[in-house]
Amino acid sequence: MPYPETEPDPGIRRRVLAENPELMLVSFRFAQGAEGPLHSHPHVQATHVRSGRCRFSVAGESFEVGPGDSFVIPSGAEHGCLCLEAGELIDSFAPRRDDFL
Repeated sequence: MPYPETEPDPGIRRRVLAENPELMLVSFRFAQGAEGPLHSHPHVQATHVRSGRCRFSVAGESFEVGPGDSFVIPSGAEHGCLCLEAGELIDSFAPRRDDFL
């Protein structure tokens, strides 16, 4: 099922790739300098960097990631990112983020 691309924040394009109630896969394309503001949610999130570079803050820790890097954000952890080089992140959420539908 095709899902529409949305712009949740300036310079960020989001598209749901696949979903069911237990799991969701989402593509986020970031322009250089775009920011994903600090937020938290009850979902476990796994992030894979497909391209570009980002600086993430997760639960007060800051780190940079680039192509091929992957990491997990625990349920409830405050997190956000700054895109240092334009690129794409592939995020999975368990359970599904109904607010993205």
